[in-house]
Amino acid sequence: MNHPCPALLVAATASGQGKTTVTAALARRHRDAGRRVRVFKCGPDFLDPQILEVASGAPVQNLDLWMCGADDGAGRLHAAAQQADLILVEGVMGLYDGTPSSADIALAFDLPVLAVIDAGAMAQTFGALALGLATYRPGLKLTGVLANGVGSAHHAGLLEASLPDGMAWYGALARESAASLPQRHLGLTQAAEIADLDARLARLAAALPAAADTLPPAVAFTAPHAAPVPRLLDGARIAVARDAAFGFIYPANLDTLAALGAEVRFFSPLAGEPVPEADALWLPGGYPELHAAQLTQRQAFFDSLRAHHAAGRPILAECGGMLVLFDTLTDASGAAQRMAGLLPGHAVMQTRLAALGGQALALPQGDLRGHTFHYSRLDTPLTPALYASTPDGRPGEAVYRAGRLTASYVHAYFPSHPAAVAALLAP
Repeated sequence: MNHPCPALLVAATASGQGKTTVTAALARRHRDAGRRVRVFKCGPDFLDPQILEVASGAPVQNLDLWMCGADDGAGRLHAAAQQADLILVEGVMGLYDGTPSSADIALAFDLPVLAVIDAGAMAQTFGALALGLATYRPGLKLTGVLANGVGSAHHAGLLEASLPDGMAWYGALARESAASLPQRHLGLTQAAEIADLDARLARLAAALPAAADTLPPAVAFTAPHAAPVPRLLDGARIAVARDAAFGFIYPANLDTLAALGAEVRFFSPLAGEPVPEADALWLPGGYPELHAAQLTQRQAFFDSLRAHHAAGRPILAECGGMLVLFDTLTDASGAAQRMAGLLPGHAVMQTRLAALGGQALALPQGDLRGHTFHYSRLDTPLTPALYASTPDGRPGEAVYRAGRLTASYVHAYFPSHPAAVAALLAP
């Protein structure tokens, strides 16, 4: 059954052009107008969705044709359309960058596109860029353009006049450092760490031109046929670390654990909380390197972590969650802090990006898909139990096992294979 809902994919010419800023501003603007807004993010991402969740007031799901799959995306869009007055989708990188690209996602789900172009250092070339974005891929519905980083009303007039006939002008947004969103090495700063985030979002929403108040065209979203998730973890208690050090959690992963029948118990290692009584433990990624000195003082956490492992209970540790399992973690300043010692060796932060991209774990139940994105490296004598693979078949990240402990740099997208997740976490 089709369910129409106004929808818009916010794209750009490249990364860093203001997609998150504009998407968050639109979400807050329409939410303040009394509309129910649901936001999605193209590609694997944990940080932009945190900002967008605060702006929209609802959890943000991911769309990725490889990691998540077209059926997963269609189902989540259809479900959102039944709850929302407006669906916004933030693109990834430039509109046509990557495989799959934001354009691929727009075409797959028939989403109209708003192009955000940083015009801070250009004038009439703005129109040429807009024309190229609109015509490069047949079938793409580029509904209009918004200029970011505009210096004056005269500058905005030049940009608008450069657009080809029939292309909608969504207006201009001046650069405002007071409302910008702070960043660090993995991207935007986590939402909970931006003390004045609400005020920044309010200023961004107010700064949008009047054209932003107009709803985009409605899209008829169709739900694919989906087999129910078997309750393979029925009654199992899953402890999940969640705080500023372990915050990289897809909402869809929590949905999958619930569909599998698990009871999730959150706890905060940073706050000194021990691992709660549970059948299994998930240590997601995050920023443990920024909190290593504080973590090393949390003996209740480390003692309970070691006890959980010694009892033969499952642990799934991803990226940052894996780093705290080694003997030491060295931060970017060179300071080494003692960690859990469940895995021999050392995790070391570096200034260069170590890995980025899609990854698939070939498990007995089938492929569990996800992605990797990290700046750290490992110095360990461990022999990997297996290696993940990239979408084009190259060897990917190492996967380490010690008893019921499974650890790797891969951030898994649980809906890609719920049965594989259940096997990793089953008591």
